[in-house]
Amino acid sequence: MSLLVVGLSHRSAPVSILERASLSADTRIKLLQDTLAAEPATEGAVLATCNRIELYADVDKFHAGVAELSTLLAQHSGVGLDELTPYLYVHYEDRAVHHLFSVACGLDSMVVGEGQILGQIKDALALGQDLHTAGRLLNDLFQQALRVGKRAHSETGIDRAGQSLVTFGLEQLAQDTDVETWAKGKKALVIGAGSMSSLAAATLARSGVSEIVIANRTLARAERLAQILTEPGGTGVAAHAVEMVAVGDELTRADVVVSCTGATGLVLTGEAVEDAARGRTAPLFLLDLAMPRDIDAAAHRVPGVRLVDIESLAEASADAPMAADVDQVRGIVSDEVAAFGAAQRAAHITPTVVALRTMAADVVASEVARLEGRLPGLDDKQRAEITQTVRRVVDKLLHAPTVRVKQLASEPGGAGYADALRTLFDLDPETVASVSRADLNDADVKNRGRV
Repeated sequence: MSLLVVGLSHRSAPVSILERASLSADTRIKLLQDTLAAEPATEGAVLATCNRIELYADVDKFHAGVAELSTLLAQHSGVGLDELTPYLYVHYEDRAVHHLFSVACGLDSMVVGEGQILGQIKDALALGQDLHTAGRLLNDLFQQALRVGKRAHSETGIDRAGQSLVTFGLEQLAQDTDVETWAKGKKALVIGAGSMSSLAAATLARSGVSEIVIANRTLARAERLAQILTEPGGTGVAAHAVEMVAVGDELTRADVVVSCTGATGLVLTGEAVEDAARGRTAPLFLLDLAMPRDIDAAAHRVPGVRLVDIESLAEASADAPMAADVDQVRGIVSDEVAAFGAAQRAAHITPTVVALRTMAADVVASEVARLEGRLPGLDDKQRAEITQTVRRVVDKLLHAPTVRVKQLASEPGGAGYADALRTLFDLDPETVASVSRADLNDADVKNRGRV
């Protein structure tokens, strides 16, 4: 089986396509279920953010896998396959590992070095585990991607190469003014109460806004976020929650609006923004971090309104300077890809080695039983000594070749050593498969507790 990723991102597709191809939570679940129902795939995971949609799978056939995964993405995104195909990218085996590790480090983000992607990778793995679509390969891959991302942020200055999408968006709103100076004393409206909206609210509070209103479809989640902002140890900003029906009224009072919901339609129409801007003496700042967009693009044309959305952020980030630390992170990614590949190849031969040692143990047990039948006068001490001697002989004969075959198998091109070992010792394929299934079940139980 082999790792395959098919996807599209801000680097390969225009925002208009990304908006149309965005996946709701329910759609992601159905996509994963259909991926496993497809013949070429045995595992699946979906990484979906505001600027990327990627489907990871363990497949047994490359071309059939690419065709099937591309078709599934088109079906569930609602964008026709012919229209979607020019924007899709494909990564296979080590290149797929390299891609995910780069994504985890923020090298492939709209804003280089942003750390939000780690939480989104974690969510993708958790969904795959909950649906049992992530097996040993994808569990190992995504767990290691999280570790690589954390290593990059702790060992390098990649954070200096860029900020989170929220911070970068606020900087674009403030233009040439320091964000803290620009935000001081302003009233903010945050629409949505998910992870990105929560980050936006906290960032606005730290930047010095005087008041934050949280609007959300589920009022309880908005109230919880407002409570976190105001409780002891929080940001200390004045914050309260409202229902979505109150957004129109709050819009007229707000100076800054940040919106990031999972809505499939517009949350703020051009007319609503125009009404809110009418008669104002101060500008109205809008930051739309949703995909598909929450705020009508027509707001760009409303006098007194400054709108920054995913599309304008993509254009701005393209000119952002790259930090020298990026090269160091690329080195980390390359080293980790090589280590991951070696570990996977070594793990591939482990069931065969275990099956060989099991067969050897069975041979020892059989021969000791035959010896006891021929020499019934042996006492317990003699029997134990003979048994131990035979086991030592077998262990010594197997030690060097099994250690060496693991070393060889971990090297590039070492996949054939498992087949050679099975052929040389005439190992039962079902015995090897049963060891693999047991390892997979153990790994699944262990990994589900590590997310």
